[in-house]
Amino acid sequence: MWNLLLACASAPPAEPPAPAPEPAGHGATISHRFDDAAHWATVFDDPAREAWQKPDELVAALRLAEGNTVADVGAGTGYFEAHLARAVGPTGKVLAIDVEPALITHLTARVAKEGWTVVEPRLTSPDDPGLRPGEVDLVLIVDTWHHLNDRLGWLRRLQAGVKPGGRLVVVDFDPASDDDHGPPKAHRLAPEVVEQEAAEAGWTLLERPAILPSQYVRVFSR
Repeated sequence: MWNLLLACASAPPAEPPAPAPEPAGHGATISHRFDDAAHWATVFDDPAREAWQKPDELVAALRLAEGNTVADVGAGTGYFEAHLARAVGPTGKVLAIDVEPALITHLTARVAKEGWTVVEPRLTSPDDPGLRPGEVDLVLIVDTWHHLNDRLGWLRRLQAGVKPGGRLVVVDFDPASDDDHGPPKAHRLAPEVVEQEAAEAGWTLLERPAILPSQYVRVFSR
């Protein structure tokens, strides 16, 4: 069972050892504990991350409109929340979703401290995307795909929470990249695997924007 972080704000510079992956399957390839929120905040929110994660450029490429609702699945310590909140404006909403209670506690305190009035931390379970029917316009899942347990089942369940015409954006580490961030190459999933899994679950590939130096971005529609 995938009992750990859906880490949109994840991707430590060097992740701890993990079991060998099964790239051809549809289950999790990495399993770590993320219950030490104070430690992971120093990793996930490291200012040096901006150089390779490029949050401003990535969020701009999502083309969110004021009033949209976006789900940051695997929000971690809230790395993307300020960027997403600005993009959806005061009438929008950002759902900061994670499966780790310690991170949701950290996020809740951070939301209050930062005054992110449109951000709602939400605790969910590993097999539940955590969305109400037709709740969101866009789902963003960054540096997390390789943590999901039953990816096909999760993708199918996700559809119910996305509005007709809504989008799913997957950002993850490319096994072809020689960067020093994120999981070892053996634990990464190729973009072709993500595309295949999404297609099997009923999602349509829309775009392959080339934005990030060491990660791929795939945009799908419901």
